[in-house]
Amino acid sequence: MTETTDLWVDRFPGLSRLKAPIKDLLVSRSTIIEVPKNTMMFGPGKSPENMLFLLDGTVRVQQVSETGHEIVLYRINAGQSCVLTTACLLAYDDYSAEGITETMVQAAAVPRSVFDDLVSQSKDFRDFVFAAFSKRITDLFLMIDEVAFQRLDVRLADKLIALSEGKDDIATTHQKLSVELGTAREVVSRQLQEFQRRGWIEQARGKVSLRNRVELEKLANHNT
Repeated sequence: MTETTDLWVDRFPGLSRLKAPIKDLLVSRSTIIEVPKNTMMFGPGKSPENMLFLLDGTVRVQQVSETGHEIVLYRINAGQSCVLTTACLLAYDDYSAEGITETMVQAAAVPRSVFDDLVSQSKDFRDFVFAAFSKRITDLFLMIDEVAFQRLDVRLADKLIALSEGKDDIATTHQKLSVELGTAREVVSRQLQEFQRRGWIEQARGKVSLRNRVELEKLANHNT
């Protein structure tokens, strides 16, 4: 076994506490896979064959409506598993959303048969699965609340701050921001133009530059 395989279970707090025989089973039966950037790892109508545990990289999980509108549901980062895959494995159902790699991704793939056996036989593994599932479902309810009830200007300011990661320039487009926020591109464009009019941002092709982070943070923290 490679060093990566030997250690991957220890990157997940819930798995690292499992008993040695179960950890050994996960390691021996898993396969380490690498997926290039901008690849669809799963999509609607497909059935999961493995439980994926992300070791490196980021996967964007998004829903696409029949009219072509998209919304980002959540992201899977290193040290996390995919709640949608968990749900499909438990329900023996197909995916209803798609997962796109935003970076080169490395993951441990555990076969469905192993997942099924551990869920039924290991309380500790079952607790890990449902704890991760519960947290992500809570996050999804918060996202639904934001989309349904929070003002778009507040959400957009918050998203710009988050995407900036402390830097002034954000590599993004109006279309990408509309997907992040679950709204029409035209709506995002109008709000960005208003932010620019106020002197809070500047726009260029494929880039948004923050010029007044303080005012954006004030708006992002606005609760009314």
